[in-house]
Amino acid sequence: MAQVEKRGGLLRKSSASKKPLKEKVVLMYDEIFMTEDPSKCSPRFWEELFLMKVNLEYLEGKLESLDGEELMKIKDNINCLFQHCIQALGEEHPIRVVNALQTLCALIRGVHQKNKSTSGFDIINMLMGFDKAELCMKNLMESLDSLLCAEGSESLKSLCLKLLLCLVTVTDNISQNTILEYVMINSIFEAILQILSHPPSRREHGYDAVVLLALLVNYRKYESVNPYIVKLSIVDDEATLNGMGLVIAQALSEYNRQYKDKEEEHQSGFFSALTNMVGSMFIADAHEKISVQTNEAILLALYEAVHLNRNFITVLAQSHPEMGLVTTPVSPAPTTPATPLGTTPPSSDVISSVELPLDADVQTSNLLITFLKYSSIVMQDTKDEHRLHSGKLCLIILTCIAEDQYANAFLHDDNMNFRVNLHRMPMRHRKKAADKNLPCRPLVCAVLDLMVEFIVTHMMKEFPMDLYVRCIQVVHKLLCYQKKCRVRLHYTWRELWSALINLLKFLMSNETVLLAKHNIFTLALMIVNLFNMFITYGDTFLPTPSSYDELYYEIIRMHQSFDNLYSMVLRLSTNAGQWKEAASKVTHALVNIRAIINHFNPKIESYAAVNHISQLSEEQALWLMGSQFPDQGLNPGHGNEC
Repeated sequence: MAQVEKRGGLLRKSSASKKPLKEKVVLMYDEIFMTEDPSKCSPRFWEELFLMKVNLEYLEGKLESLDGEELMKIKDNINCLFQHCIQALGEEHPIRVVNALQTLCALIRGVHQKNKSTSGFDIINMLMGFDKAELCMKNLMESLDSLLCAEGSESLKSLCLKLLLCLVTVTDNISQNTILEYVMINSIFEAILQILSHPPSRREHGYDAVVLLALLVNYRKYESVNPYIVKLSIVDDEATLNGMGLVIAQALSEYNRQYKDKEEEHQSGFFSALTNMVGSMFIADAHEKISVQTNEAILLALYEAVHLNRNFITVLAQSHPEMGLVTTPVSPAPTTPATPLGTTPPSSDVISSVELPLDADVQTSNLLITFLKYSSIVMQDTKDEHRLHSGKLCLIILTCIAEDQYANAFLHDDNMNFRVNLHRMPMRHRKKAADKNLPCRPLVCAVLDLMVEFIVTHMMKEFPMDLYVRCIQVVHKLLCYQKKCRVRLHYTWRELWSALINLLKFLMSNETVLLAKHNIFTLALMIVNLFNMFITYGDTFLPTPSSYDELYYEIIRMHQSFDNLYSMVLRLSTNAGQWKEAASKVTHALVNIRAIINHFNPKIESYAAVNHISQLSEEQALWLMGSQFPDQGLNPGHGNEC
């Protein structure tokens, strides 16, 4: 018996003497693409169609092959197919429902691909007809809501979410997708929350539900009242918020795990041998090859949750109770259309796969720790525009966290100590820190470490000015909380001071190049004001009196950098150029720092000359400063009040 080969909707026998035969469903599609109503000659046409296995490739290909004029000629049949799909969703027979959902995906995607250059209203007319659009979408959304909330097949729920994701993501700009007006009117918000609040459904569908919610929240969020924004902002159900946090943590953990696996693969393979032979001259380039696809969709979901819902902040600090559990899908999902762009999870089966275990060196973990690790990877490479935007979103999320009073409370809580292993960019002048030597500290230390790491590793030609501004803002907000609440954090502040001074040196060294693209005085002013906070209010949050000595020593040791900065801003503030006002602000902000330098530097130089010492050690300088500690008359007006 000759074998039958199925390809492109054809049933082709191996014998070349016979013509290929088409599948019945393909023949029925061909009838729909005629101008005549297919049910005229066959009254049971629509009933039979949804019993046939959907051929997505053929249906979408057929839509793609037609031009706009040809598509308009069969508009009535397309409308009829769309309406019968919606009717089929109410059928008791699950096969009909599955086929209807898949057909709707193909129709929505196919028609949008054909009408990319036209308005959304043309697409609504093509799919449903203007006169029936409101009723069609009402019925569709009610059917999807019922299927998602019912205790039925998990496969059907999965397909419902895929259809909704398809509907939301068919346009490049979500706010131009006019069909979503009907999704705003006929809300499925409660159905999404129900999925997230129940562990079994969350494991199966949590990822798609969280991504869908994040996308719906962004529909015309600045142009009109978005009901999904309003509803998300007032959610206070603990199970729902925890469920959302678990889904986000799991997706980010999966990314972190994949990156770590690739990193270890590089270190143990050919790359390691090559590095040993030729040194580290190619280490940066080699590191860039350790690339795992970032997950902006889940990052967007985290931002919306943190930004909109104050109650979600509590989820950030909660440990992962489900880590280590093994879950399996209740039932395999039928073949579905390709997942819409930007919604693909980091691995093919994140939510229903094995829950990720905690790090061996960490006793417990939470969403914030997972996010900080993710950020430390993503923010390493900002040369690529895609990762630049991803890093920016990470910093925006951190800004939201640093602004929140409750978040700051647990960030600075000395009773909540964690060992956070951040990823550090390989650099020639420093060794990689041993993971097991990391101390257990409050989480704010990990945030500050991440900011310091960013500062020291991104002084480059393509200067990410916006990211630096956001980074300094995060540090400033954390210091404001410490000053306000008199939190004395035991942190190696010298690393931050050194990083900030080196950043100032970089700005001055590249003044001409950077000024052609950026207002570097905005950043310089922020840095100087951070030092003013330490100088003027450091007694309220620095851990010990010796910390103040170390601050003054660092300023004196690097006085040349501050002197050069003053000379630069003075030069530009006295000229009638475009930077006059911005440079003048930096000039005034340097008052306190210059007062310290002008008081101590002559005394140190005099002591060195009298005692014939070419250069004082740190101990000698600190001793001298301690014995000569004056009332400097520092100006609190330059302390950068919070």
